[in-house]
Amino acid sequence: MFTKILIANRGEIAVRVIRACRDLGIKSAAIYSEPDRTSLHVRLADEAYPIGPAASSESYLVTEKIIDVARAAGAQAIHPGYGFLAENAAFAAACKKAGLVFIGPPPSAIEMMGDKMAARTAIKKAGVPIVPGTESAIEDESAVVDIAERIGYPILIKAAAGGGGKGMRIVHENSEIKAAVRGAKSEAKSAFGDDRIYVEKYLAKPRHIEIQVIADSHGNCVYLGERECSIQRRHQKVIEEAPSPLVDPAMRKMMGQAAVSAARAAGYVNAGTVEFLADNSKSFYFLEMNTRLQVEHPVTELVTGIDLAVEQIRIAAGERLSFSQDDIAIKGHAIECRIYAEDPASGFLPSTGTITMYQEPAGPGIRVDSGVYEGAEISVYYDPMISKLLAYGKSRAQAISRMQRALSEYRISGVATNLEFHKVILRHPEFEAGNLSTHFIEDHYAPSETGRHALHQAIAVVAAIAEHQERNRLAVSAVKKNGFSKWKNAGRSLMIKNFARRGWS
Repeated sequence: MFTKILIANRGEIAVRVIRACRDLGIKSAAIYSEPDRTSLHVRLADEAYPIGPAASSESYLVTEKIIDVARAAGAQAIHPGYGFLAENAAFAAACKKAGLVFIGPPPSAIEMMGDKMAARTAIKKAGVPIVPGTESAIEDESAVVDIAERIGYPILIKAAAGGGGKGMRIVHENSEIKAAVRGAKSEAKSAFGDDRIYVEKYLAKPRHIEIQVIADSHGNCVYLGERECSIQRRHQKVIEEAPSPLVDPAMRKMMGQAAVSAARAAGYVNAGTVEFLADNSKSFYFLEMNTRLQVEHPVTELVTGIDLAVEQIRIAAGERLSFSQDDIAIKGHAIECRIYAEDPASGFLPSTGTITMYQEPAGPGIRVDSGVYEGAEISVYYDPMISKLLAYGKSRAQAISRMQRALSEYRISGVATNLEFHKVILRHPEFEAGNLSTHFIEDHYAPSETGRHALHQAIAVVAAIAEHQERNRLAVSAVKKNGFSKWKNAGRSLMIKNFARRGWS
C-alpha cells in the first residue's frame, strides 16, 4: 500500500480523497493555486504545495508542475479526482513514465473512451446496444443530410472528443444543418482542440441512467447498480439518485452486464461509469463511458455500503476487489443535490464572493460532501459548486422527505445559491412519481417558482417576527399598567411567605 498520495485537484473532491487516504492510514499531499491557499482541502491535507496562479491552465492543468510536486513530496501515487486532468490520457502516461501510479484506468482505456467514435465502434463489437448514428467523423453538411434522411429527424451533432454538452447541437430539419455543423465544430475546437463531430439519432425525452463499474488488475470486474441522472440543466446533471425509479432487477442485470462488457472491451481497470440513455419501455443505449470517479458517486456508496474512493486506492496499489458481484446488494434509496453558488432567478448565473455564514444540515440519513467553510471565497476562476447534499432513506419517499428537511436546514449567506430551486424540483408531483427525463427542468420548472417559494418563506418569517414583536408590546404594556410583571409579582409573594415563615419582618 502507498504511504503518501498527491491529490491533483481541489474543492470537495480533494477533500473526499483526503478522507479516504486518512481511513487507509495514508498521508495526503494537496496542491493549491494562489486563490486556493486557504481552501478546505489545503487545511485538511497532511501537506500542501503551491502550484501556480489562479488560472487552471497555469496551475491545476500543468502536468510537469504536478509531477514535480509529487516527486518532491515523496508521493508514490496521484489521484486526479474528477475534472481537470482526470480523463487526460497524456497525464496518466506521464505519471507512469515518472514512476508514479495514476489512480485511475490505463491511458489506453482513457484514450479509447475519450474518443466517442472509437468508443461506439468498440462497444458495438462487444454487443452493447448503441444509439443509431455514425461511427466515423463527419466532414461536411451534405453527409449529415444523408445520415438524417437514413435515421430520421431529430438528430444530434456531437463532438467526437467532447463531453458536458459542449460541441453539441440538436437538428430538426435540413435548413438547420449548416449552422449546427459550423457551431458544433467551432465549439468543439475551442473546448477540446479537436473539431471532429459525429451524428446520433436524437431521443426526444430519454432518461439518463448510468452504471457504476469497478475492475481490478486481476481480471475481476463488477457493476454496483445504477444511478438516475435525468434531472439536468444544459446537459449538466443537477440531481442524481440511486436506484432509478424506472429500473427493475431484470433491467438492472441487463444494463450491468452490458456495462461490464463495455469496460472489458476497453481493458478497463479502477472505477468508471458507463452511461446509457433509456426510454420508458426500458430499452437502453450506450451513450459514453466516464473514465474516472463521478461527481455523483456517493449515492452508489450509500445504497451499496462500498467506499469507492478507498477501493480506487486499493486497486491502484495492486489489490484485488474486496467483493464479488454476488456480494452487491442495493439497500434503500439515496438522492444527491448539487449545491451551487448561482442565482436561479438570473438564469443560473454564477455567484461569487465570500461565504459569510455557513451551516450544514445534519440528522438521520444526511451526508454533506463540501469543499467550503464560513469565510471561504467562491472564486470566478473555478466551478461554483459549494457541496453535494445527500439524503438516504429506506424508501425513495423517505429519501425525498429527508432531502427536503436538509434543504430547509441548510444556511448559506454571502452568495446566491440554488437551494430554493432544489426544493421546487423535489416537491413537483412528477418528480415524486418518478416520471423523469432529461427535459424535466425544461418542461416543469419556471424561475418564478423559486422566487414564489422564497417569497412565501420571507412572508412567513416577517409574520412570525411581527407576532413576536406584538407579544412583547403587550407584555410591556401589562408591566406599565400593573407596575410588575406576573413573574415579578409571583416572586414577591413567595419572598413574603418565606420571610413570614422564618419570623422576619
